[in-house]
Amino acid sequence: MTIMVWEYQVKPGRVADFEEIYASDGLWTQLFKKQADFLSTELLQDSDHPQRYITIDRWASSQAYNSFHTKWQDEYKALDEHCKDFTDRESFLGTLLPLQSGE
Repeated sequence: MTIMVWEYQVKPGRVADFEEIYASDGLWTQLFKKQADFLSTELLQDSDHPQRYITIDRWASSQAYNSFHTKWQDEYKALDEHCKDFTDRESFLGTLLPLQSGE
């Protein structure tokens, strides 16, 4: 499994729009589901800073994510452009791999 983690600082007044699109059943997830090896998206909100969010996207492998990004790049870019007005800041925190038991 490969996990992609993003952090967002959402603009005041845009929280509802952001949550709707980035939720586990939102437009990003609908786009990701076009790739068979997409597993899930989780949206987390910081309890101390309610305009700070983290998304965790799970893919079967990094190859699955790369294949998705290649195949659906036009739709990805269009949705990304649509979402730019929701945030003051967007940061890719990294690609994470779960440790296997005993490592």
